[in-house]
Amino acid sequence: MESAYLDLLRDVRRSGVLKPTRAVLPSTGKKVDALSVFGRQARYDLSLGFPAVTTKRLAFGPVVHELIWFLLGSTNIAYLKEHKVTIWDEWADEEGNLGPVYGKQWRSWEAPDGRTVDQIDQVVRGIERLKIDPTDAMGRRLIVSAWNPSDIEAMALPPCHTMFQFSLTEGRLSCQLYQRSADLFLGVPFNMASYALLTHLVAHVTGVEVGEFIHTIGDAHIYTNHLEQVDEQLSREPYPPPTLRIDPTVSSLDGIRREQVELVGYRHHPALRGEVAV
Repeated sequence: MESAYLDLLRDVRRSGVLKPTRAVLPSTGKKVDALSVFGRQARYDLSLGFPAVTTKRLAFGPVVHELIWFLLGSTNIAYLKEHKVTIWDEWADEEGNLGPVYGKQWRSWEAPDGRTVDQIDQVVRGIERLKIDPTDAMGRRLIVSAWNPSDIEAMALPPCHTMFQFSLTEGRLSCQLYQRSADLFLGVPFNMASYALLTHLVAHVTGVEVGEFIHTIGDAHIYTNHLEQVDEQLSREPYPPPTLRIDPTVSSLDGIRREQVELVGYRHHPALRGEVAV
């Protein structure tokens, strides 16, 4: 399963074009370049295991907490700080606010008439309708968008994972993510796990099986300060993928707790650390 990710990493390492970026390293304040390609796709069959990378350690706890935070509709890092998750600290203001980022758009998109739209709730209700009538119009409309042009300037960081779409086919739920910009070494393993987890959770609460997670990427890149770590990662042999256990009492996407989600049989190589470019 991990081979799809490693093949993508290897592709960009070998054939990526060196491009300047606006990103800087917080430790030095210096800009960092990136090897980049445009337009790639990787597929993961979730029925064969959970796509947690094993060629380095995945911090699964922060993955779960960030997804819970999105599902809460929150745009303040207080929940993350409470659970010792620091991944959004660089972008938050002094009060911990980030502007109308993912949670806001997922759970309370503002309509022109003043209503708010809960896109996640729409997806769940749409899947329930499809279980009754597979020809329902919702079959091709199970879409959640985080890219709200009118809110981009107010966001601390414009969304990298911009939209995703679910498909229910023969009782199996698949999810395709479009990610406009992807940090392959640090970000993508996190993104893979997050959206695979979301797919599992949506399937769980709607009573269907999981299908595929399809990861479609616009700008796929490796920052030059991560090249040594990538070479080390590509030299490692992956372990078999773990499986995901969801507490059977989970019946809604609201109120999920960290302890209700667990990776089972997760074996991994030692951690590979790299500084986040911001």
